[in-house]
Amino acid sequence: MALGAVSEQALVWRLMAQNFVQSAVRKVRGASAMRLGSLRHAPSRLLIAPQDLRTTDSTNAADIYAGRFLFSGHLVETGGESPFEVHPPSTEWARALHGFSWLRHLRAAETAMAQRNARALVEDWIKACGRGDPIGWQQDVVARRILSWMAQSPLLLQGCDADFYRRFMRSLGKQVRYLRRTAGETTDGVPRLTVAMAVACAAVSIEGQERHVKKALKRLDTELQRQILPDGGHVSRHPGAVLDILVDLLPIRQALVMQGQSASPAMMEAIDRMMPMVRFFRHGDGSFALFNGMGATPGDVVATVLAYDDARGAPSPSAPYSGYQRLSAADSLVIMDAGTPPPIQFSAAAHAGALSFEFSSLRNRIVVNCGVSARDRVEWRSVARSTAAHSTASVGETSSCRFLNSARYERYLGSPVISGPRKVQVERHDDELAERVIASHDGYAARFHLIHERDLTLSRDGTVLDGVDRFQKVADLTGNDHYTLRFHLHPSVKCSTLNSGQAVILQCPDGEAWEFMAEDGAVDLEESIYLSDVFGHRRTNQIVIYGRASERPNVTWMFRRVAAAKGRRKSG
Repeated sequence: MALGAVSEQALVWRLMAQNFVQSAVRKVRGASAMRLGSLRHAPSRLLIAPQDLRTTDSTNAADIYAGRFLFSGHLVETGGESPFEVHPPSTEWARALHGFSWLRHLRAAETAMAQRNARALVEDWIKACGRGDPIGWQQDVVARRILSWMAQSPLLLQGCDADFYRRFMRSLGKQVRYLRRTAGETTDGVPRLTVAMAVACAAVSIEGQERHVKKALKRLDTELQRQILPDGGHVSRHPGAVLDILVDLLPIRQALVMQGQSASPAMMEAIDRMMPMVRFFRHGDGSFALFNGMGATPGDVVATVLAYDDARGAPSPSAPYSGYQRLSAADSLVIMDAGTPPPIQFSAAAHAGALSFEFSSLRNRIVVNCGVSARDRVEWRSVARSTAAHSTASVGETSSCRFLNSARYERYLGSPVISGPRKVQVERHDDELAERVIASHDGYAARFHLIHERDLTLSRDGTVLDGVDRFQKVADLTGNDHYTLRFHLHPSVKCSTLNSGQAVILQCPDGEAWEFMAEDGAVDLEESIYLSDVFGHRRTNQIVIYGRASERPNVTWMFRRVAAAKGRRKSG
């Protein structure tokens, strides 16, 4: 992307300056922490092994023992070498390797061989990377490794010799000191919060860290108050961020209880706010809605987290701070993106999906967004973030947001959102007949002089979803007023056109059927791709409507259930 307006250029240069200062401070403080690490006494022992709530698969232990490491869609066979000495196929693969979350699979194997393998790999890391590594010593990677090592300490330390125990604790202590000194220079958002959680967890769990507990917990409270919005969403607007945070935060609360301490009001309030948001984003099949960087849902992790939800209350229909709306009636559910892009420092994974929605009925996901790819490739990230990958309207075949995709800057800044909708207006009208949301955004106002408004109404019996998309002029049109409405379908849905392209019939796996119709216009079926399947990319279809705002400013459409699922009586 070539930088456009002067304001965008100024924004990028300001970010570059901040990045330079942050990087310089990080290097100075990090180098100081590394030197101090060899001068101070190592902590003597772990008092608590925090619980790891992530699910395990003991079959992965055999692959790891054989030197096969599969992360981020890349399989590396080490051929007898240490995995920390092979050339990584991608940065994400290396981050996963150095984070050591995979140790939990070795623990699940419950064999002496797996235990020896785990110790050997930790020993390899200490020897090869303990003094520094460009990826292994990134703050959030260090935080993940600390949490993993502590959680899996029974596997690593039970029955080990005294020399390994001392080396392990010395390295652990060094990494914790490094984070304490450089936490403020961590990339903002979930990475910085993860660092705060790791430092707090270490202070509570390691012997001799009592003097650090108060400060560590205060830093954690500060990050929770700053990043967790009043409705329980994360400031990045990434649905999965809430789940990732809870998986690490709940064991810290549990560790405090084991130490005879109480979690702070800030921590308890953050947990209480986040729990309903886990339910807010869930479809009937347990999958999260695919907005703003959300990929395949770890359903077992969701179930584990929700087991800690004592209130078990129904999710709110509206999450105004996070920028989402939820329409729920009988068996049907609609989740809609009705928010502006997050602040730039939190927008590295944000998408241009303004007013996109997902629609499901019981366990049938019908209308979806394309999601994100597990493959660590720039081109797929760009595709996934575009407006065209979402079930919404695009104008002039462009996206409602502009991303920093320049190779000149991406190495330092990533790919944040540098412009997009500034104003999203939302109205909600619920009554005994239906739930209704009317929302509009100005993401196309500057370039095309158009405001996109979407009006969704879900009937109380859940059998009809009515929609109207409006394109309102705010000035004389620029000439390029072509729009495209897309409704991406889940791969499990079979579809075909009816009535010479005036309607589409949708068949779900359980026999449920829906009909899509649009007023005064032909409907096209085109190919699409679903990126967030656990087994990789899957071909699917999308319903597409083309038009021009000058000729057809309003498009009225409808999804109507025409057949109930087998074994379920048709509603209405």
